[in-house]
Amino acid sequence: MRSALLTGITGQDGSYLAELLLERGYTVHGMVRRSSLFNRSRIEHLRSDSGLYGKRLFLHYGDLEDATTLRRILIRIRPHELYHLAGQSQPGLSFEIPESTVREVGLATLSLLEMVRDLDEQPRMFLASSSEVFGNPVESVQDEETPFRPVNPYGCAKAFSTNLGRVYRQAHGLFVCNGLCYNHESPRRGESFVTSKIATAAARIAQGAPEVLELGNLDASRDWGYAPEYVEAMWSMLQVATADDYVVASGTSTSVREFAQAAFEAAGLPLVFEGEGIAETGRHSRTGEILIRVNPKYYRPIDPARLVGNSAKARRLLGWKSRTSGRAVAVAMVESARRESAR
Repeated sequence: MRSALLTGITGQDGSYLAELLLERGYTVHGMVRRSSLFNRSRIEHLRSDSGLYGKRLFLHYGDLEDATTLRRILIRIRPHELYHLAGQSQPGLSFEIPESTVREVGLATLSLLEMVRDLDEQPRMFLASSSEVFGNPVESVQDEETPFRPVNPYGCAKAFSTNLGRVYRQAHGLFVCNGLCYNHESPRRGESFVTSKIATAAARIAQGAPEVLELGNLDASRDWGYAPEYVEAMWSMLQVATADDYVVASGTSTSVREFAQAAFEAAGLPLVFEGEGIAETGRHSRTGEILIRVNPKYYRPIDPARLVGNSAKARRLLGWKSRTSGRAVAVAMVESARRESAR
Protein backbone atom coordinates (compact mmCIF):
# COMPACT_ATOMS: atom_id res chain seq x y z
CA MET A 1 0.00 0.00 0.00
CA ARG A 2 1.49 3.33 -1.07
CA SER A 3 1.61 6.23 1.36
CA ALA A 4 1.64 9.98 0.87
CA LEU A 5 2.30 13.00 3.07
CA LEU A 6 0.44 16.22 2.31
CA THR A 7 1.37 19.61 3.72
CA GLY A 8 -1.67 21.85 3.53
CA ILE A 9 -4.16 18.98 3.64
CA THR A 10 -6.85 21.25 5.12
CA GLY A 11 -6.72 23.62 2.15
CA GLN A 12 -8.68 23.48 -1.08
CA ASP A 13 -6.14 21.43 -3.04
CA GLY A 14 -5.13 19.31 -0.07
CA SER A 15 -8.69 18.19 0.61
CA TYR A 16 -9.35 17.20 -3.01
CA LEU A 17 -5.98 15.49 -3.30
CA ALA A 18 -6.58 13.54 -0.09
CA GLU A 19 -9.87 12.26 -1.53
CA LEU A 20 -8.20 11.26 -4.78
CA LEU A 21 -5.37 9.39 -3.04
CA LEU A 22 -7.72 7.57 -0.68
CA GLU A 23 -9.87 6.52 -3.63
CA ARG A 24 -6.74 5.07 -5.23
CA GLY A 25 -5.84 3.00 -2.20
CA TYR A 26 -3.19 5.16 -0.55
CA THR A 27 -2.55 5.66 3.12
CA VAL A 28 -2.69 9.43 3.50
CA HIS A 29 -0.87 11.47 6.13
CA GLY A 30 -1.64 15.17 6.47
CA MET A 31 0.24 17.87 8.31
CA VAL A 32 -1.92 20.38 10.19
CA ARG A 33 -1.10 23.34 12.38
CA ARG A 34 -1.97 23.14 16.06
CA SER A 35 -3.99 26.21 17.01
CA SER A 36 -6.86 27.30 19.21
CA LEU A 37 -9.15 27.31 16.16
CA PHE A 38 -9.27 24.12 14.11
CA ASN A 39 -10.01 24.86 10.46
CA ARG A 40 -10.71 21.39 9.08
CA SER A 41 -14.08 21.86 7.45
CA ARG A 42 -12.81 20.75 4.03
CA ILE A 43 -11.70 17.34 5.34
CA GLU A 44 -14.27 16.85 8.13
CA HIS A 45 -16.17 14.32 6.00
CA LEU A 46 -12.97 12.25 5.82
CA ARG A 47 -12.16 12.62 9.54
CA SER A 48 -15.67 11.52 10.48
CA ASP A 49 -15.41 8.35 8.39
CA SER A 50 -14.52 5.62 10.88
CA GLY A 51 -13.44 3.39 8.03
CA LEU A 52 -10.74 5.88 7.03
CA TYR A 53 -9.59 8.00 9.95
CA GLY A 54 -6.99 6.25 12.04
CA LYS A 55 -6.78 3.46 9.47
CA ARG A 56 -5.77 5.00 6.13
CA LEU A 57 -5.98 8.70 7.01
CA PHE A 58 -3.75 10.20 9.69
CA LEU A 59 -3.22 13.83 10.74
CA HIS A 60 0.00 15.07 12.33
CA TYR A 61 0.57 18.36 14.11
CA GLY A 62 3.37 20.36 12.57
CA ASP A 63 4.36 23.69 11.11
CA LEU A 64 6.44 24.59 8.08
CA GLU A 65 8.78 26.61 10.31
CA ASP A 66 9.16 23.75 12.82
CA ALA A 67 11.84 21.73 11.03
CA THR A 68 12.41 19.31 13.91
CA THR A 69 8.80 18.14 14.05
CA LEU A 70 8.51 17.90 10.28
CA ARG A 71 11.72 15.87 10.08
CA ARG A 72 10.42 13.47 12.72
CA ILE A 73 7.16 13.04 10.79
CA LEU A 74 9.06 12.23 7.61
CA ILE A 75 11.33 9.71 9.36
CA ARG A 76 8.42 8.04 11.15
CA ILE A 77 6.00 7.57 8.26
CA ARG A 78 8.53 7.26 5.36
CA PRO A 79 6.05 8.29 2.64
CA HIS A 80 6.41 7.16 -0.94
CA GLU A 81 5.12 10.53 -2.15
CA LEU A 82 5.27 14.02 -0.68
CA TYR A 83 2.95 16.79 -1.86
CA HIS A 84 3.98 20.23 -0.66
CA LEU A 85 0.88 22.44 -0.87
CA ALA A 86 1.05 24.53 2.29
CA GLY A 87 1.94 28.20 2.60
CA GLN A 88 0.52 31.69 2.26
CA SER A 89 -1.32 31.58 -1.07
CA GLN A 90 -2.73 35.06 -1.75
CA PRO A 91 -0.64 37.22 -4.10
CA GLY A 92 -2.41 40.43 -3.08
CA LEU A 93 -1.92 39.76 0.63
CA SER A 94 1.79 39.17 0.05
CA PHE A 95 2.29 42.93 -0.35
CA GLU A 96 1.07 43.36 3.23
CA ILE A 97 2.99 40.43 4.77
CA PRO A 98 6.00 39.96 2.47
CA GLU A 99 8.40 38.53 5.04
CA SER A 100 6.08 35.79 6.31
CA THR A 101 5.11 35.00 2.70
CA VAL A 102 8.75 34.49 1.75
CA ARG A 103 9.37 32.34 4.83
CA GLU A 104 6.33 30.12 4.30
CA VAL A 105 6.61 29.79 0.53
CA GLY A 106 10.35 29.98 -0.13
CA LEU A 107 12.42 29.12 2.91
CA ALA A 108 10.05 26.36 4.04
CA THR A 109 10.53 24.65 0.67
CA LEU A 110 14.31 24.84 1.07
CA SER A 111 14.06 23.29 4.52
CA LEU A 112 11.81 20.50 3.22
CA LEU A 113 14.15 19.73 0.33
CA GLU A 114 17.08 19.45 2.72
CA MET A 115 15.13 17.06 4.94
CA VAL A 116 14.25 14.83 1.99
CA ARG A 117 17.83 14.92 0.77
CA ASP A 118 18.99 13.46 4.12
CA LEU A 119 16.50 10.57 4.13
CA ASP A 120 17.67 7.05 3.30
CA GLU A 121 14.43 6.42 1.42
CA GLN A 122 13.54 9.58 -0.47
CA PRO A 123 9.92 10.15 -1.49
CA ARG A 124 8.91 11.55 -4.83
CA MET A 125 8.06 15.22 -4.34
CA PHE A 126 5.46 17.53 -5.83
CA LEU A 127 5.99 21.26 -5.26
CA ALA A 128 3.03 23.55 -5.86
CA SER A 129 4.24 26.45 -7.97
CA SER A 130 2.11 29.19 -9.50
CA SER A 131 1.45 31.18 -12.65
CA GLU A 132 2.41 34.20 -10.55
CA VAL A 133 6.07 33.36 -11.26
CA PHE A 134 5.50 34.67 -14.81
CA GLY A 135 4.11 38.04 -13.64
CA ASN A 136 4.39 40.25 -16.71
CA PRO A 137 5.44 37.57 -19.20
CA VAL A 138 7.30 38.10 -22.44
CA GLU A 139 4.87 35.70 -24.16
CA SER A 140 1.09 35.98 -24.45
CA VAL A 141 0.72 32.26 -23.66
CA GLN A 142 3.17 30.76 -21.21
CA ASP A 143 4.74 27.31 -21.03
CA GLU A 144 7.53 25.63 -19.08
CA GLU A 145 10.23 27.60 -20.94
CA THR A 146 8.76 31.07 -20.34
CA PRO A 147 11.12 33.24 -18.22
CA PHE A 148 10.05 34.14 -14.69
CA ARG A 149 9.12 37.82 -14.21
CA PRO A 150 7.10 37.99 -10.94
CA VAL A 151 5.45 41.25 -9.90
CA ASN A 152 4.57 40.55 -6.25
CA PRO A 153 6.31 39.03 -3.20
CA TYR A 154 4.28 35.83 -3.53
CA GLY A 155 5.41 35.33 -7.13
CA CYS A 156 9.02 36.04 -6.12
CA ALA A 157 8.83 33.43 -3.35
CA LYS A 158 7.28 30.87 -5.69
CA ALA A 159 9.98 31.54 -8.30
CA PHE A 160 12.62 30.90 -5.62
CA SER A 161 10.86 27.71 -4.53
CA THR A 162 10.45 26.46 -8.11
CA ASN A 163 14.10 27.06 -8.95
CA LEU A 164 15.14 25.29 -5.76
CA GLY A 165 13.17 22.25 -6.87
CA ARG A 166 15.00 22.27 -10.19
CA VAL A 167 18.40 22.64 -8.50
CA TYR A 168 17.81 19.77 -6.07
CA ARG A 169 16.55 17.59 -8.91
CA GLN A 170 19.65 18.27 -11.00
CA ALA A 171 22.33 18.53 -8.31
CA HIS A 172 21.14 15.93 -5.79
CA GLY A 173 19.05 13.56 -7.91
CA LEU A 174 15.81 14.10 -6.01
CA PHE A 175 12.57 13.24 -7.79
CA VAL A 176 11.03 16.71 -7.67
CA CYS A 177 8.21 17.95 -9.91
CA ASN A 178 7.07 21.56 -10.02
CA GLY A 179 3.43 22.08 -10.90
CA LEU A 180 3.16 25.55 -12.47
CA CYS A 181 -0.50 25.78 -11.56
CA TYR A 182 -2.65 28.59 -12.88
CA ASN A 183 -5.60 29.84 -10.85
CA HIS A 184 -7.89 26.97 -9.96
CA GLU A 185 -11.09 27.37 -8.00
CA SER A 186 -13.89 25.31 -6.47
CA PRO A 187 -16.66 25.51 -3.87
CA ARG A 188 -13.94 24.87 -1.27
CA ARG A 189 -12.04 28.06 -2.09
CA GLY A 190 -11.71 30.47 0.86
CA GLU A 191 -13.94 33.55 0.69
CA SER A 192 -10.95 35.90 0.77
CA PHE A 193 -10.32 34.91 -2.87
CA VAL A 194 -12.20 37.00 -5.42
CA THR A 195 -13.88 34.02 -7.12
CA SER A 196 -15.39 32.76 -3.87
CA LYS A 197 -16.25 36.30 -2.82
CA ILE A 198 -18.24 36.71 -6.05
CA ALA A 199 -19.95 33.30 -5.91
CA THR A 200 -21.03 33.50 -2.28
CA ALA A 201 -22.25 37.08 -2.64
CA ALA A 202 -24.31 36.14 -5.70
CA ALA A 203 -25.90 33.27 -3.76
CA ARG A 204 -26.68 35.50 -0.75
CA ILE A 205 -28.16 38.30 -2.85
CA ALA A 206 -30.29 35.76 -4.72
CA GLN A 207 -31.63 34.68 -1.32
CA GLY A 208 -32.62 38.28 -0.59
CA ALA A 209 -29.58 39.61 1.25
CA PRO A 210 -29.43 43.44 0.96
CA GLU A 211 -25.79 43.83 -0.01
CA VAL A 212 -23.65 45.33 -2.74
CA LEU A 213 -20.55 43.38 -3.72
CA GLU A 214 -17.40 45.50 -3.92
CA LEU A 215 -14.64 44.44 -6.30
CA GLY A 216 -11.36 45.82 -7.61
CA ASN A 217 -10.11 45.76 -11.20
CA LEU A 218 -12.87 44.20 -13.30
CA ASP A 219 -10.56 43.97 -16.31
CA ALA A 220 -8.04 41.76 -14.52
CA SER A 221 -8.01 38.40 -16.31
CA ARG A 222 -6.97 34.98 -15.13
CA ASP A 223 -6.74 31.47 -16.50
CA TRP A 224 -9.26 29.93 -14.10
CA GLY A 225 -9.54 26.14 -13.92
CA TYR A 226 -11.23 23.65 -11.60
CA ALA A 227 -9.33 22.43 -8.54
CA PRO A 228 -10.57 18.78 -8.50
CA GLU A 229 -9.11 18.39 -12.00
CA TYR A 230 -5.82 20.05 -11.08
CA VAL A 231 -5.05 17.60 -8.27
CA GLU A 232 -5.27 14.82 -10.87
CA ALA A 233 -2.35 16.49 -12.64
CA MET A 234 -0.41 16.71 -9.37
CA TRP A 235 -0.77 12.99 -8.79
CA SER A 236 0.07 12.15 -12.41
CA MET A 237 3.40 13.98 -12.20
CA LEU A 238 4.67 11.55 -9.58
CA GLN A 239 3.64 8.45 -11.53
CA VAL A 240 5.95 8.88 -14.54
CA ALA A 241 9.54 7.63 -14.79
CA THR A 242 11.29 11.01 -14.94
CA ALA A 243 10.72 14.08 -12.78
CA ASP A 244 9.98 17.30 -14.64
CA ASP A 245 8.05 20.57 -14.48
CA TYR A 246 4.58 21.03 -15.95
CA VAL A 247 2.23 23.92 -16.63
CA VAL A 248 -1.25 23.08 -15.34
CA ALA A 249 -3.78 25.42 -16.94
CA SER A 250 -7.08 25.61 -18.79
CA GLY A 251 -5.65 27.67 -21.64
CA THR A 252 -8.51 30.20 -21.51
CA SER A 253 -8.64 33.71 -20.08
CA THR A 254 -11.62 35.10 -18.18
CA SER A 255 -11.88 38.60 -16.72
CA VAL A 256 -13.26 39.35 -13.28
CA ARG A 257 -16.17 41.08 -15.03
CA GLU A 258 -16.94 37.96 -17.09
CA PHE A 259 -16.63 35.71 -14.04
CA ALA A 260 -19.03 37.95 -12.11
CA GLN A 261 -21.53 38.04 -14.97
CA ALA A 262 -21.53 34.23 -15.19
CA ALA A 263 -21.90 33.87 -11.42
CA PHE A 264 -24.76 36.34 -11.06
CA GLU A 265 -26.53 34.93 -14.11
CA ALA A 266 -26.31 31.46 -12.52
CA ALA A 267 -27.95 32.95 -9.42
CA GLY A 268 -30.77 34.41 -11.54
CA LEU A 269 -29.37 37.96 -11.38
CA PRO A 270 -28.26 38.92 -14.91
CA LEU A 271 -25.86 41.86 -14.88
CA VAL A 272 -25.07 44.81 -17.09
CA PHE A 273 -22.06 47.02 -16.31
CA GLU A 274 -22.23 50.78 -16.59
CA GLY A 275 -19.70 53.57 -16.15
CA GLU A 276 -15.97 53.68 -16.60
CA GLY A 277 -13.01 53.05 -14.33
CA ILE A 278 -13.63 53.23 -10.60
CA ALA A 279 -17.15 54.58 -11.17
CA GLU A 280 -18.23 51.33 -12.81
CA THR A 281 -21.20 49.45 -11.37
CA GLY A 282 -22.99 46.21 -12.14
CA ARG A 283 -26.75 46.54 -12.25
CA HIS A 284 -29.51 43.99 -12.50
CA SER A 285 -30.43 44.07 -16.18
CA ARG A 286 -34.19 44.23 -15.47
CA THR A 287 -34.63 46.03 -12.15
CA GLY A 288 -31.67 48.41 -12.40
CA GLU A 289 -30.65 47.56 -8.82
CA ILE A 290 -26.91 48.01 -8.16
CA LEU A 291 -25.42 44.65 -7.22
CA ILE A 292 -21.69 45.29 -7.78
CA ARG A 293 -19.58 48.38 -7.21
CA VAL A 294 -15.91 48.94 -8.02
CA ASN A 295 -13.86 50.05 -5.02
CA PRO A 296 -10.27 51.19 -5.68
CA LYS A 297 -9.07 49.83 -2.32
CA TYR A 298 -9.20 46.34 -3.85
CA TYR A 299 -6.76 47.21 -6.64
CA ARG A 300 -3.34 45.57 -6.33
CA PRO A 301 -0.22 47.78 -6.38
CA ILE A 302 0.88 45.81 -9.46
CA ASP A 303 -1.42 43.40 -11.27
CA PRO A 304 0.04 40.65 -13.46
CA ALA A 305 -0.46 40.97 -17.19
CA ARG A 306 -2.55 38.44 -19.10
CA LEU A 307 -1.64 35.02 -17.73
CA VAL A 308 -2.72 32.11 -19.91
CA GLY A 309 -1.05 28.72 -19.67
CA ASN A 310 -0.15 26.18 -22.34
CA SER A 311 -0.46 22.72 -20.80
CA ALA A 312 0.44 20.82 -23.99
CA LYS A 313 3.33 19.10 -22.20
CA ALA A 314 1.00 17.78 -19.49
CA ARG A 315 -1.39 16.52 -22.17
CA ARG A 316 1.42 14.82 -24.06
CA LEU A 317 3.34 13.24 -21.18
CA LEU A 318 0.72 12.87 -18.44
CA GLY A 319 -2.47 12.49 -20.46
CA TRP A 320 -3.97 15.38 -18.49
CA LYS A 321 -6.11 18.24 -19.74
CA SER A 322 -8.47 20.77 -18.22
CA ARG A 323 -12.18 20.10 -18.72
CA THR A 324 -13.78 22.97 -16.78
CA SER A 325 -12.76 26.63 -16.90
CA GLY A 326 -13.79 30.25 -16.54
CA ARG A 327 -17.54 30.75 -16.65
CA ALA A 328 -18.27 27.06 -15.99
CA VAL A 329 -16.24 27.26 -12.77
CA ALA A 330 -18.27 30.32 -11.70
CA VAL A 331 -21.53 28.45 -12.29
CA ALA A 332 -20.34 25.42 -10.29
CA MET A 333 -19.31 27.62 -7.36
CA VAL A 334 -22.61 29.52 -7.30
CA GLU A 335 -24.68 26.35 -7.50
CA SER A 336 -22.77 24.91 -4.54
CA ALA A 337 -23.14 28.15 -2.56
CA ARG A 338 -26.89 28.19 -3.19
CA ARG A 339 -27.22 24.61 -2.00
CA GLU A 340 -25.30 25.47 1.18
CA SER A 341 -27.41 28.56 1.87
CA ALA A 342 -30.62 26.56 1.36
CA ARG A 343 -29.72 24.06 4.08
